Amino acid sequence: MQDEYRTVARAGTHETEINRSRFLCALAPAATEREAQEFVAAVRKEHADATHNCWAYVIGADASVQKASDDGEPGGTAGLPMLQMLLRRDMRYVVAVVTRYYGGVKLGAGGLIRAYGGAVGEALDTVGTRTRRRYRLATVTVDHQRAGKVQNDLRSTGREVRDVRYGETVAIEIALPDADVAAFRGWLADATAGTAGFELGGEAYGDV
Repeated sequence: MQDEYRTVARAGTHETEINRSRFLCALAPAATEREAQEFVAAVRKEHADATHNCWAYVIGADASVQKASDDGEPGGTAGLPMLQMLLRRDMRYVVAVVTRYYGGVKLGAGGLIRAYGGAVGEALDTVGTRTRRRYRLATVTVDHQRAGKVQNDLRSTGREVRDVRYGETVAIEIALPDADVAAFRGWLADATAGTAGFELGGEAYGDV
């Protein structure tokens, strides 16, 4: 698994005009290829009267799924430069649709490549990005007496508390960078006089 990746901070749209043609780039996070395809379909429906709705998406922290479409523009002048811009910016789990309303002036192949790639780059700058890092999930088990203090200590030291379950004991699910696991074990033993349980789980991504 990748240690970290970047994605868009939110869904958003940015418009630019080049030689009287309007280029609207719509960006959105997409957890799956299906989500990306549904976003493309929604934008195409919204801008059904546009000259072109070209798109590109990258799914997977390791960019395992990469797809793009020129939607009628000359081959390789729209979808591919859009995809290349997403990859150049290390974007993952993201979909981009650039809607073009033709303004009467032909841009040529080089102009189209710059326009479509540039529209995505400008939209990324406008919408903003966020970094997601790989964490190791772990469960800390403590008695009820210590649970409140342990939770406060975890939060005050910047640990992410993901879930708390109350039963005979209190199970606190946290996320740790892999490199911190050994140091955290030592900290937990000191903080609870060795009474806390600690169990490593799977892996997940969280915001940095």
